[in-house]
Amino acid sequence: MFLGRIRIFPIKSLDGLDVNEAKITSGGILENDRIYAIFDEKGAVVNGKRTARIHQLRCEFDGGVNEVRLWENSAPVQFCLDAPEPMNEWLSGFLGFPVALKHDPKAGFPDDLTAFGPTIVSEASLRAVQEWYPGIELESIRRRFRTNLELSGGEAFCEDRLFGAPEELKTFWIGEVKFRGHNPCQRCVVPTRDADSGEAVAGFQKKFMEMRKQALPEWSDARRFNHFYRFAVNTSILEEEAGKRLRTGDFVRL
Repeated sequence: MFLGRIRIFPIKSLDGLDVNEAKITSGGILENDRIYAIFDEKGAVVNGKRTARIHQLRCEFDGGVNEVRLWENSAPVQFCLDAPEPMNEWLSGFLGFPVALKHDPKAGFPDDLTAFGPTIVSEASLRAVQEWYPGIELESIRRRFRTNLELSGGEAFCEDRLFGAPEELKTFWIGEVKFRGHNPCQRCVVPTRDADSGEAVAGFQKKFMEMRKQALPEWSDARRFNHFYRFAVNTSILEEEAGKRLRTGDFVRL
């Protein structure tokens, strides 16, 4: 297996950005991945779990992740991320309530504060899931699950080799970077929705659970599945890996 794709999400819950390499920060995340997040006045994050409206917001970043263009159906509006006040005003109008952008370039804003590293899946697994839902294209499946690292060259669900038994943190490497595999990722409501419109697919979660159970490979420890709405692998990266780089084409070593 080797690293076929790296996708970062500079603003949590918004569109991703494909890159050929990514440096590991001292906080154990990919540089520029989820380093911004949108918060309401009570300090709660605004994401796709909370509102399907977020799916209708499109964005594009410049190469240095210094500026972003936002739009829905009208012409894109460009903002400087270092001076977020105009963007806060625009986002508040879009969402219908006051919000503000926050920034943490070191640790970002992960969902899981224990397994805070990049999520990992394989292209073969994405293609297998796509076959469960005729009419949904592969890129739509990819965007629904919002995974950072996509492996090539392996079988469907080969990423399940990257986590171990209960209570075990499994060590593996991608290129020069040492990872710890925690568990199969518990999914939320977001993958059930179209990544552009926010429209939900009826029965998506139930079908996923049925098919995931049927397709569970022999190398996947069934004890890690209290339910089968789990897909991709949660990881963490130790502080001593800071400064190292992941590159597309890097091989996986167990």
